Amino acid sequence: MILTPVTDERLGAVLTLFAAHLRERHAQAAFARIACTGHGRAGRSAAETHRLAARRLARRLGITSRDGAPPRNFGWDGRIMRSGTEAYVLLHEIAHWQMAGPRRRRAYEFGLGPGPETGHRAAAERATLLTGMAREREEAMASLLGILWEAELRQPALASFLDQNWLEGADRPGAVRHFETTLRRLIRTGLVDLAGRPTSNDANRHGWAIREFLD
Repeated sequence: MILTPVTDERLGAVLTLFAAHLRERHAQAAFARIACTGHGRAGRSAAETHRLAARRLARRLGITSRDGAPPRNFGWDGRIMRSGTEAYVLLHEIAHWQMAGPRRRRAYEFGLGPGPETGHRAAAERATLLTGMAREREEAMASLLGILWEAELRQPALASFLDQNWLEGADRPGAVRHFETTLRRLIRTGLVDLAGRPTSNDANRHGWAIREFLD
């Protein structure tokens, strides 16, 4: 949910302001990739094309997906990802999969507790493994990584950037610093390259060792 809506008339100015405060080259590159995409959600036909592209990405990364929407049980049940949802939701879940170590990959909803679309909420709550600041940091990283996958797949990444409130307080230093800090973490873990593009890396193959995310 957007906390402070940005009108179409103001959007260009807000993007320019945000970009002007970015200090790091990789942040400038990543933001440029996002800002040049659409800020409106795709229509039905395009949305299905985008969903299928997200599902192909999941398959390429080695993620098994299944038809059906997450409210039937879970978005991720410890083995399989439900694919009957919007592309941007799938890409967000793929980002969590990239970050989750072996123990959390075996847990409902990656051990993060129930998400907005989780059907079996009590079971997901009991399976929670990551809480507090560690969970908040991962949610921010998964949000940005999913958005960068949208940009990579030429989907409306800017719409998600707005929906997930990355431009909230764009006129204040905190918003830009949050973006740069989150991106820096993604780069340090090898999930995003220095050109601001997402990679196929994951925590298991590349020995991610940030203490607050260890299983």
